Amino acid sequence: MADTLKLYPSKPDKVYFYGTCLVDLFYPEAGMAGIRLLEREGIEVIFPQDQTCCGQPAWTSGYHDEARAVARRQLELFPEDYPIVVPSGSCGGMMRQHYPQLFRDTPELETAKEVAGRVWELTEFLLNVCHIQLQDLGEPVTVAMHTSCSARRELGLGGTGPALLSQLEKVTVVEQARAEECCGFGGTFAVRHPEISGAMVSEKVATITDTGAREFVTTDCGCLMNIDGYAEKQGVPLKGQHILSFLWQRTSGEDGGPA
Repeated sequence: MADTLKLYPSKPDKVYFYGTCLVDLFYPEAGMAGIRLLEREGIEVIFPQDQTCCGQPAWTSGYHDEARAVARRQLELFPEDYPIVVPSGSCGGMMRQHYPQLFRDTPELETAKEVAGRVWELTEFLLNVCHIQLQDLGEPVTVAMHTSCSARRELGLGGTGPALLSQLEKVTVVEQARAEECCGFGGTFAVRHPEISGAMVSEKVATITDTGAREFVTTDCGCLMNIDGYAEKQGVPLKGQHILSFLWQRTSGEDGGPA
């Protein structure tokens, strides 16, 4: 389902920033880091104040009318022809890939297609639109990288996180076994199938710690919350950060470890 061909625009003067529910409620520092990275690239960031959920939980649970009602409000947030950047492959995938499906046979279809065509996951945008060049100001560290299923499979972004991390000369990225496997979160999947989800995150934590790394970074807050939460509950010495927080920390000279 991932895009087969992407024509990246030139770096714009302005973007809309769609923050996502999990950034808003649990990881605001990741959102602020993303905004600061964009502003450092000379881009004005517009944060629509009325944004809410993208509708993905209802969509993946089969409640399409409810998802449409939520998503309809988001279509009104981006009237100007600026790119819409999203710090999440999950929400980015919903907006870019599924909004046209969600609004099929409705009066909002053309608007949904137009909005979907302007949506970019933020690591993808930094790498391929901004052509960001990162200078590592941190101490030597070893980390593992986890890319979410949505970013990898719906948006084809398995390589953007590692490509950004590769610019940081004092960061060693270790490869976990079966890196492409899901962490078990999957939004409402973790609620509907807790036993399966628990087994999956247990294996994910094990494969990360088997690398010897005690820190990991990920492109999605859902994965971060799931992996970090399981490790903490089980007493496993593993801590995570959203990749945007990690990149800002490493390149701004700000102190502080994983959130």
